[in-house]
Amino acid sequence: MANGIKDKVAIIGMGCSRFGERWSDSAEDLMVEAFQEAMGDAGIGVDDLGAAWLGTSYEEIGVGKSAIPLASALRLPNLPVTRVENLCASGSEAVRGAAYAVAAGACDFALALGVEKLKDTGYGGLPVRTRGAFGDLWMPSMSAPGLFAQLASAYVAKHGVDPADLKRAMAHVSVKSHRNGALNEKAHLRREITEEQVLKAPTVAEPLGVFDCCGVSDGAACAIVTTPEIARSLGKDPLVTIKAMQIAASDGSELSHNTWDGASVANTRVSAARAFREAGVSDPETEIGAIEVHDCFSVTELVTMEDLGFSAEGRAVHDILDGRYDHDGAVPCQIDGGLKCFGHPIGASGIRMLYELYLQILGRAGRRQLDDVRLGLTHNLGGAPLSNVASVNIIGRLE
Repeated sequence: MANGIKDKVAIIGMGCSRFGERWSDSAEDLMVEAFQEAMGDAGIGVDDLGAAWLGTSYEEIGVGKSAIPLASALRLPNLPVTRVENLCASGSEAVRGAAYAVAAGACDFALALGVEKLKDTGYGGLPVRTRGAFGDLWMPSMSAPGLFAQLASAYVAKHGVDPADLKRAMAHVSVKSHRNGALNEKAHLRREITEEQVLKAPTVAEPLGVFDCCGVSDGAACAIVTTPEIARSLGKDPLVTIKAMQIAASDGSELSHNTWDGASVANTRVSAARAFREAGVSDPETEIGAIEVHDCFSVTELVTMEDLGFSAEGRAVHDILDGRYDHDGAVPCQIDGGLKCFGHPIGASGIRMLYELYLQILGRAGRRQLDDVRLGLTHNLGGAPLSNVASVNIIGRLE
């Protein structure tokens, strides 16, 4: 395996808009909101930037297919700008582009920004534009809740879990996220809920109920990266660096060769193993201080705990019910409320995850602050449980 980019890239500024139903704001408004916070945090000027990446997936109504709206909204004259799209992992893809540019020496400072005005697209309910021949002709009646609900059925069948226990664990995931999100002033959903509310809520796709699903949100998040040497010259201390950036995509063989059991996400396992090697992490359970995972649905978070290796096969249900991933648990997960409550503007989510861990590592997370987080992991999943792209990133202090 190549050496990767461990400690070759430092994050010196991050920003995040408030997530929610931002009907009165444009995608450009959200970009500016996140960008201004990130630039103020970084302490550099626009003229210092050498390149920029824009991550967005569905928002072609206001953003389109190019990165020109990024340049115009942020007033980036003559800067090379690139738009990237990798479904729900588009934000992570933008950071990867910026980080690779700095690591390669192509520029001193690079910017990554993810944005989505998802409410305006009608995503998740209202009629939407075509996704092309692939989306229209293959599984034309598919829905995100339906696809991810199948993880639950397969998980029960594979591990012999009592369906009632699975539902209780899923409810615990949602209650935890709402409790954490209530402490986050930028989160979309900020009201605590009870296990009883989750279990009695209307069913969306069995066994997923209303409270098992993340909302449809608008928002933007931004990251500015440079080299550790330049970061130190700017007085950044402590220094937050990228320890690993790994991504794996489906090639269809899981289905054609009938090798997928339906109860896990293979690409997450591949990306996680690569990321731990790149970061030099030998014992994730004790070395990783906080994790942000792609909890588009409560069952996705549950399965991801095993895919990342924090829970043994078939044990995630029990670990969740034991509070292992709670705010005061052994491996705190979704401290900011996660996709479930912070929100899931598709192009922004991957960067939003990094934003929370960045704050935690620097001790700037306010009421959500954990004790001495030195390494944090993000997991950002684009696509369905079968056909997907899985991104796993690790950031931490450079000692």
